[in-house]
Amino acid sequence: MRIGFVGAGRMGRPMIQRLALAGHTVRAVGRSAESRAAIAGRGADAVATVAEAAGAADAVVVCVFTDDQVREVCLGGTLLRDLPHDAVLIVHTTGSPATVAEIAAAAPRGVGVVDAPVSGGPHSIAAGELTVFLGGDDGSVDRARTVVRAYAGPVLHVGPVGAGQRVKLVNNALFAAQIGLVADAVRLGGQLGLDEATLLSALPHASSGGRAVTSIAAKGTVDAFRASVGEFLRKDVAVARALITESGGELGILDAAIAAGVPATDRS
Repeated sequence: MRIGFVGAGRMGRPMIQRLALAGHTVRAVGRSAESRAAIAGRGADAVATVAEAAGAADAVVVCVFTDDQVREVCLGGTLLRDLPHDAVLIVHTTGSPATVAEIAAAAPRGVGVVDAPVSGGPHSIAAGELTVFLGGDDGSVDRARTVVRAYAGPVLHVGPVGAGQRVKLVNNALFAAQIGLVADAVRLGGQLGLDEATLLSALPHASSGGRAVTSIAAKGTVDAFRASVGEFLRKDVAVARALITESGGELGILDAAIAAGVPATDRS
């Protein structure tokens, strides 16, 4: 397939490499000399504009950081008009379900739009084991699956456009809460005279083990892990809080645990 790519950063670059290795022709936007060199080093062609990436593409992948950046790329320029008929737009960025719904509503007839937020990091992409939640109609999702399976598995179709974002936001709210629980468990261990590193080295092997405990243990301390994921989780938790407020719902017991796991601002 001919694939355009916008967002050749920490997550995007290994995706580009896996796509090229899978035999796809990839044109990725690189606005700096460093970015263009990194793109070329991963087997893709570097182009200067989104329009160049989208032209004649079967699919365009957007993997930028924030919801505002998604809106700028997809709604603030000519991307939707530049996409060929029957192309699919795949949005990996985690953000508001309303944003991807607006993009889908603005897309020309024949252009599919799929929200495809991910769970995992560059190491998951390199291993082809990134988890992807796809939201969209069956035909668009089938086309998107052909692209993302180059670096992802499992690839889960979770409902219509926007459903992928909702599942990811719940996932990240739960993960942030789990960090808070581990932080309080470490505090309890300290009260019992246990060293944090020793406790964290033991917990992953017991019934308390899980992704949060294992990930924190790999960093050595709760604070070190918070520092590595806080920027990403903080923005997603903010979106989840706004979404649940708009719907008139509540986070329940997740609320306090999230505040303990990923404070709204960095601790000084």
